[in-house]
Amino acid sequence: MWKRTFDLLLSGAGLIISMPLWAAIALAVKLDDGGPVFYSQPRVGKDCREFISRKFRSMAADSDRKAGAVPALWHDPRITRVGRILRATAMDELPQLWNILRGDMSFVGPRPEWTQLVERFRREIPSFDRRHRVQPGLTGLAQIYGHSELARRKKLRYDLLYIRRRNAWLDLRLVLVSFLVTFTGSWELRSSKLPSLTRRLRPRGAASRTQAARTHLIATSSPGNPAA
Repeated sequence: MWKRTFDLLLSGAGLIISMPLWAAIALAVKLDDGGPVFYSQPRVGKDCREFISRKFRSMAADSDRKAGAVPALWHDPRITRVGRILRATAMDELPQLWNILRGDMSFVGPRPEWTQLVERFRREIPSFDRRHRVQPGLTGLAQIYGHSELARRKKLRYDLLYIRRRNAWLDLRLVLVSFLVTFTGSWELRSSKLPSLTRRLRPRGAASRTQAARTHLIATSSPGNPAA
């Protein structure tokens, strides 16, 4: 109940506040290459239920037809000039606030995957559908501490870790960190997205800033439970 209430309040406020941005982004996308403003794609949500996810288009209009179900790569030639800015700031995800308001998604959870990719991942990873036990999210551990080229099995570990440790405090912290990443335009980085933040969170003797920040985030969100 708390999670749905949080999603309704934040998505409703986000839609109202961001409306002026929608007009500016739509105009920029249209002027960039003349293609459609929005990009729609079937995604798999909780209990393997499919829904249509919409985003501001950040890639060439015919990229799916030419390349098929291929995740975005670093300096991907399919990404448009405006699309690079949208992806770095996650502004291309604004239409998914409507998905959250509808109940297709939550603010925090495993990212919903394209239907075609889910079919492939199920064949490669027998436990893949475990991530579909909860509502998919706009952001999550895999998005903050990983990137689009991270191996699917590693992303799944982040997703399952979140599912085991999810609570209101962890969700709130992940949303706040996500806002910081958006303000710094760091979503497309393949290294730590918030190096200054991870340095502050780094425990003494930690081998990795990213691992330390993730462990700290989860541990302090689950009092009495050691971080996994």
